[in-house]
Amino acid sequence: MVAMTEDGMRRLAVGMGKDAREIAYSYRPGEHSDAPILVWLGGYRSDMSGTKAIEMETVAADTGAGALRLDYSGHGLSGGDFNDGTISRWLEEAIAVIDHVAPERVVLVGSSMGGWIALRMVQELSRRAKGPKVEGLVLIAPAPDFTHDLIEPALTDKERQSLSERGYFEEMSEYSPEPNIFTRRLMEDGVRNRVLTGIIETGCPVHILQGMKDADVPYRHALKLMEFLPADDVVLTMIRDGDHRLSRPQDLKKMRAVLADFVKQSEK
Repeated sequence: MVAMTEDGMRRLAVGMGKDAREIAYSYRPGEHSDAPILVWLGGYRSDMSGTKAIEMETVAADTGAGALRLDYSGHGLSGGDFNDGTISRWLEEAIAVIDHVAPERVVLVGSSMGGWIALRMVQELSRRAKGPKVEGLVLIAPAPDFTHDLIEPALTDKERQSLSERGYFEEMSEYSPEPNIFTRRLMEDGVRNRVLTGIIETGCPVHILQGMKDADVPYRHALKLMEFLPADDVVLTMIRDGDHRLSRPQDLKKMRAVLADFVKQSEK
C-alpha cells in the first residue's frame, strides 16, 4: 500500500506484523523514455534530503533522467526503529521500493553504507533474475563490509563488553550531537552480507569517488574494493583533499559530471 504525505513524499508499507514499517520515498519519472532512473542509496544515519541526494535529483532533472530517493527505516521520514536496522533489513526496503516503482533501467548511487547496499542489491537482482537492469554504479566513499572490516577490528574492550552485555555500543559522531549506535544485530548481520570475499560481478560500469582525507572510510578501503571488481569497467577517482562527506562544491561538481556521463552513456 502506498500513501502520499502532505510534503509530497510517498510511503510504502514493507514487512508484515511486528516487522511492518513505512518507507518514505520520492520518485520523479524521467522526461526521456530511454533515460535510466538514478537511485539514491544513503549512508548510515543519513537521509534523502542531504546535499548529495538533492544534487543527484538536480542532475536527473537536467539530463531528463528519473530520480528515486528513499529513507531506510529509522532514517529521515521513514518509520521503524533505527536500532532494529541491519544491512539485510535496509536492503529489503530499498529493493521493495524499486520493485514498486518498477523502472526498466537504473543507475545506483550509493554513498558510504549505501555503496555496500548498492553492491548487495546488484547481487540480489542478479540472483532473482528479475527487476531493473543496472546500467551503472556510482559509489561515493563506499563502505562495503564496514562493520566487519572497519568497526570490529577497532573495538575497545569496553565496547566489546557493551556489545556482549547490552547488545550495542555507542560512539560519538562528528556529524550529530547524538552518538552513533551499533547493535550486535547489525554487526552479526554485517558478516552475513559481506561482499569483499570474492569476485563481485556487477555486470556494469562502476565509478568510485573517494576522498584521501576520509577519516571514516580510509581510501585504502576503496583500493581494497577495486581488487574485487576486476571483471568490470571500474574507474576510481581519488580526491586528494576530500573528506568522507564529499559535499563541497568541487566534490559535487565531480559527482555531477560522473552522473551525467552515466546517463549519456546509457542512452546510446
